[in-house]
Amino acid sequence: MLGLPKGEVFLVPWTEDWEREFLYEKEKIQALISEYILDVHHIGSTAVKHLCAKPILDIAIELRDFSGGDNCIFPLESLGYAYKGTNILPDRHYFSKGEPRTHQIHMYQTGSSYLKEQLQFRDILRSNAIVRKDYEKIKQNLASENRHNKHKYAEMKTAFVSTVLET
Repeated sequence: MLGLPKGEVFLVPWTEDWEREFLYEKEKIQALISEYILDVHHIGSTAVKHLCAKPILDIAIELRDFSGGDNCIFPLESLGYAYKGTNILPDRHYFSKGEPRTHQIHMYQTGSSYLKEQLQFRDILRSNAIVRKDYEKIKQNLASENRHNKHKYAEMKTAFVSTVLET
């Protein structure tokens, strides 16, 4: 199941369908914009087996050159993505797909600290069941407390993520 209505926050159990959907989407993306990118990464909670998540597939695209992201707008729009610009989130081109939203793309310059942190945190969650379970409990509590405030939900997770990345 993918799709999170605007303004809502809820979590669903992890499913293998998310990995299959990512691989399918990655193939389509690479076919259209491979000349501008180095890699396409599955990030966020949907990329971590057995971790509940908001039902939105997060995709990180590693750009050879940040300005090359401008050349990717039209091809990604042909896949149903809406370009939201570079001012929504720091140091990235941001796209979303669907209503309710099913996918989001974060395009980073290769070497971006934001990309490195996304990949590092994902890999920690994949390899450390204790951290993964702690994170899941925090997410579940925050989702129930902030069902209609995605910004507060995200903001409140940041302290945990920062602590994990600092250790």
